[in-house]
Amino acid sequence: MPGKPRPQPSLRINAYNDADAVTHWLSEYTASPQTWRTYQREAERLLLWLAHQQLSLNAVDRAVLQAFEAFLADPQPRRIWVGPSKPRQHPDWRPFRGPLSASSRRQSLVILQGMFSWLVEAGWVTHNPFRLMRDKSRRLNNQTPRIERYLEKSLWDWLWEWLQRETDSHPRAQFEQARRRIIFAFAYMLAPRISEMAAAHMGDIQQREGRWWWEVTGKGDKVAKVPVPDDFMRQLAQWRKVLGLTPEPLFQEDTPLLRSLNGQRRISDNQLYRLIRATFQQAADALEQQGGDAAQTEALRHATPHWLRHTSITHQAQAGVSLRYLAESARHARLETTSRYLHSEDEQWHLEQQRHRLQSSSPE
Repeated sequence: MPGKPRPQPSLRINAYNDADAVTHWLSEYTASPQTWRTYQREAERLLLWLAHQQLSLNAVDRAVLQAFEAFLADPQPRRIWVGPSKPRQHPDWRPFRGPLSASSRRQSLVILQGMFSWLVEAGWVTHNPFRLMRDKSRRLNNQTPRIERYLEKSLWDWLWEWLQRETDSHPRAQFEQARRRIIFAFAYMLAPRISEMAAAHMGDIQQREGRWWWEVTGKGDKVAKVPVPDDFMRQLAQWRKVLGLTPEPLFQEDTPLLRSLNGQRRISDNQLYRLIRATFQQAADALEQQGGDAAQTEALRHATPHWLRHTSITHQAQAGVSLRYLAESARHARLETTSRYLHSEDEQWHLEQQRHRLQSSSPE
């Protein structure tokens, strides 16, 4: 039977089947809830597909991997694999919302490549099939040359103006609108990851030598401080007024920065994710009704919360923030990661390319 344990003298984990082994791998990421969910989703898709093929993880070779990659591009039969978003326990839940794009397939394979490497070290599988991919460097290099999943400046400007619109006078509607504004201001001004936003406390915004800083615990439990722009402090003061608080955070104020509807409890990662996604969809509807640009409307419909981090870093780069400080604010370990957000060279290249003409002078 697929997934059955095998006698392995070098087994280094206490696992009894493939799902158990994958659970051990996932436990390495419990400190990063968003990463854990992403990795769990991709691993589950593979395990479900393998079970459908009556195969185990140890049976995955180059041919099986190629078949799985094709499956990701077109999950068939659709009635088994594809469906609307539902809770995991719902009978209509399906692993896919639709075929995965090329970038999503690449991300899935990158994650699974890392999983197989770990399982080899754990002694659960005998080999990593990704090592047999001749074009592995091209297909599995997740450091793409440019970040494209971001909102262009003109679209961000429209979105921020849309978020300032007047709303229903009902207290709940006003609270929800104020919360959307602080969420999008937070995401755009400080480029946090969604788990960092959900975990933020008021006291994490600290004043030192007359300047405001955001102290954040990020990936790998690394503590960093990020300069807080004045624009964000003005938005925070408005949000705190809605909450009945003083304009500026107090020293070691141990209360959630983002709140649930009761104005007290913190908002969860999942709630925050869904709230941002819903806001993007509502904004897309509004832009479409205004007769806005179709490409920008589609960008909003496809946008995810992580697009806001990309948008923030990209716009900071376009505003002239130096690469060194941009990397510090983004909390990237390598400058190469930050350089993916730089688009100014493309703009200059495009401008200079216009010198290349069909004729030596423009026709009259």
